[in-house]
Amino acid sequence: MKETFAVLNQMVTDGAIENYAVAGAIGSIFYVEPFLTQDIDVLVVTPDAEYRLVIELPGWEYLKAHGYSEIRKEGVVVEGWPVQFMPVSNPLEEDAYRTAQTLDYDGTPVRVVLAEYLLAIMLNVGRLKDYARIEMFVKQDAVNYERFEEIITRHGLQEKWSEYKRKFLK
Repeated sequence: MKETFAVLNQMVTDGAIENYAVAGAIGSIFYVEPFLTQDIDVLVVTPDAEYRLVIELPGWEYLKAHGYSEIRKEGVVVEGWPVQFMPVSNPLEEDAYRTAQTLDYDGTPVRVVLAEYLLAIMLNVGRLKDYARIEMFVKQDAVNYERFEEIITRHGLQEKWSEYKRKFLK
């Protein structure tokens, strides 16, 4: 995975993408105990693509030119890991992308979505596996609740959080 992050960093340095922010399960492992996942979700901003879900893959030509043309499921395989380049598609994801912090992964800097935004995104998506991951964050005390409350208030997720607490936090 370290090599995959190094390629993402090089893509930024070379101007193939503006930047990135690791989200999803891999983003979560920077804050809670690791769990099984098969790809790396990366939030990206695309020029002239205000919250569109169908876009040209950012950096695709760059990746192909550097020998990364294999597609596995929804991801481009980069150093053995399928990387899903996910366009920022709503204001919550845009905030998550913009406020991502640089963390260390085995000596490699990696831009990662803040724990509180990961939690808010999982809450917004609301799949069963998202609820299970939210529970991990809560039980492992990996969340700044003051920041989280501000985020969910700004993005209208208070009712979803209340519902989640009623169902799962007893």
